[in-house]
Amino acid sequence: MAAPKSVGESLVGGVVQETNSSRFLVFNPKTAEVFAQHQVRISQELPKEEWVEQDPNEIIQSVFECIEKTCEQLSELNIDISNIKAIGISNQRETTLVWDRLTGEPLYNAIAWLDLRTQSTVEKLSKKIPGNNNFVKSKTGLPLSTYFSAVKLRWLLDNVESVQKAVKEGRALFGTVDSWLMWNLTGGAEGGVHCTDVTNASRTMLFNIHSLEWDKELCNFFEIPMNILPNVCSSSEIYGQMKTGSLEGVPISGCLGDQSAALVGQMCFQEGQAKNTYGAGCFLLCNTGRKCVFSDHGLVTTVAYKLGKNKPACYALEGSVAIAGEVIRWLKDNLGIIESSEEIEELAKEAGTSYGCYFIPAFSGLYAPHWDPSARGIICGLTQFTNKSHIAFAALEAVCFQTREILDAMNRDCGIPLSHLQVDGKMTKNRILMQLQADILRIPVIKPTVADTTALGAAMAAGAAEGVGVWSLKPEDLSAVVMERIEPQINAMESESRYSTWKKATMKSMGWITTQTPESTVSPAFSSLPLGFFIVSSLLMLIGARYISGMP
Repeated sequence: MAAPKSVGESLVGGVVQETNSSRFLVFNPKTAEVFAQHQVRISQELPKEEWVEQDPNEIIQSVFECIEKTCEQLSELNIDISNIKAIGISNQRETTLVWDRLTGEPLYNAIAWLDLRTQSTVEKLSKKIPGNNNFVKSKTGLPLSTYFSAVKLRWLLDNVESVQKAVKEGRALFGTVDSWLMWNLTGGAEGGVHCTDVTNASRTMLFNIHSLEWDKELCNFFEIPMNILPNVCSSSEIYGQMKTGSLEGVPISGCLGDQSAALVGQMCFQEGQAKNTYGAGCFLLCNTGRKCVFSDHGLVTTVAYKLGKNKPACYALEGSVAIAGEVIRWLKDNLGIIESSEEIEELAKEAGTSYGCYFIPAFSGLYAPHWDPSARGIICGLTQFTNKSHIAFAALEAVCFQTREILDAMNRDCGIPLSHLQVDGKMTKNRILMQLQADILRIPVIKPTVADTTALGAAMAAGAAEGVGVWSLKPEDLSAVVMERIEPQINAMESESRYSTWKKATMKSMGWITTQTPESTVSPAFSSLPLGFFIVSSLLMLIGARYISGMP
């Protein structure tokens, strides 16, 4: 058997742990070429209406599996895995975990970023914030919302006995997904590193984005014990070494929340550069440089990255959409309209239009720019002619219309409209979606040929870290990425008309759920009336349309 060969270059790995999957990719830092990769799907648990959880052990095991399978691929290619000089981590943000530092076991499932169980907590806390001094937003850049980690952690402290006991006994550790991965990859209960980076910390509502540290006033407000919080580091430094598996001893030296990683992977290092990532949700970030820009139009201010211990932090304005790719999964798993995610492109192409059907996928309320947790999903404009192809088309349009809303808000905040939009994420493979996006925005959409900019960004941060130094982030050294440009094809009047109708539908979805209404006290089977109603209505319409057209 031939000895493993050196590829003549150092390699860097990038972990991506997202809502529906984990993956590991290995890059050449000179060319950004991917040498090997592996992906594992992970599940969500929905124990009650509006609750979304994940198994922390499934999350970490999926990452270990991805690393090992990728190393096997490299071995099959006769590439020596000792060429891998560093690993970077990127992760779904806000998702909240608490575990036992002595046993390494999670004390409850991970509460996902989409989870809405904390709405009553948010309402109670909002009454404690003075109207003339919203210190939560001024310190964190974030609105008080179920989306962010502090209220999820508060729920765990209030409702889970094992968490309460572990906190009292000094055994509890809190973290977002990056902290859980970092702790386990660097040894877990046997000396694992308990840390996070500034981008993930900035999504907790406990972190002061100006001083770049946990804020005592915020922790007191949410009644969070500070001794359970991870150490906050930059996005690019050596945090520790892998302590198990094929890559034992390799430093972990990059850590970014997934949207920040995509911003780095898209090389949006200049003030005013922006990217939109189409994943489970949809996230538009615009680099605002070293200054915090606060939005007057429903966007959040967040830390974009800090690429080194002694490097300055850069900030971003962000528009967050809760449901993008998740609507495709919902059509597949809940309605059975499609059997695979890829089928939606063919269905939408077959229809060519939504035929007046509009879809508001407010399954977890509405995020930016509305921030209405009481909104719920609706499909409207149905007629006897409406069929599943029109609903598929409307679902894709909904993703594009939501992006238009946050882009409009960003243009108003920044004062200079974007001339084009850089895009990435799995959904960008859908050509119908990308053309719709260009048409609805009325500006070109620019798509890189690099398939996974999130993994790329994590790897870039890892490879550039002090003590690793195999990936240069100097502008002259960054490899040029080939881009595809999609131009708008419909006239402005048609685009505006469709967008205007969609906004009217959005207004109808808002304010549906209130804590005073009977919906909050009836059984879970009936408490989601609007969602259940339109599911049944849609199915009846589909059946009716088939009957009228004579289809079997």
